[in-house]
Amino acid sequence: MSLESALQSLKRGEFVLLFDSAGRENEIDMVVAAEFVTSEHVARMRQHAGGLLCIAIDNNFAKSLELKYMHEILSDSSIPNKEMIMGLAPYGDHPTFSLSVNHYQTYTGITDNDRSLTIREMANIYNVENKQKKFASSFKTPGHVPLLIASKGLLAARQGHTEMSVYLAQIAGLTPVTAICEMMDAETYTALSVDKAEKFGKQNGIPLIDGKELLEYAKVH
Repeated sequence: MSLESALQSLKRGEFVLLFDSAGRENEIDMVVAAEFVTSEHVARMRQHAGGLLCIAIDNNFAKSLELKYMHEILSDSSIPNKEMIMGLAPYGDHPTFSLSVNHYQTYTGITDNDRSLTIREMANIYNVENKQKKFASSFKTPGHVPLLIASKGLLAARQGHTEMSVYLAQIAGLTPVTAICEMMDAETYTALSVDKAEKFGKQNGIPLIDGKELLEYAKVH
């Protein structure tokens, strides 16, 4: 499927399947623009993807919220056993995890209704004047939705699902906040293959975008 069809899908509040590369995680994520997320989106990601449902956010947005990467937070803390803190992942990148959050209006934080509210409200903060104040008053941590901070420079710095999904939202003209979830395979107990993801996408009318195509687009534009 073309990049254009993926962008149109995101603009409609629908899913895109995003493959990073065979030389990296070799995984496909279900991606949707956070501003459109409903309880149904969360249920579908839980049922058809099954990985960790996260919110990916633009680096400048993270700075406006005074967020740091979790490995930086832990390094600056007084916790023992700092050798446990992850540096580079096996595929060569630093982790993008920051805090995990619940919106203050949630109950347990894990239901489809609760997580969709948390995701949607994170996107809504992007257009607020005093973002940090609104963030601090609206969210609690630890919570049930991890925040992922895209690298500064996006694809020029890191080619992960975090950066690719935020970049997709940007070029679609949407708020650069996405909900992403890895697709798992209950038959092999590993990540879903590209072939199976393509089949799922065709059956459900969801475009699949290869990270290589996105990187080529970024080089030109």
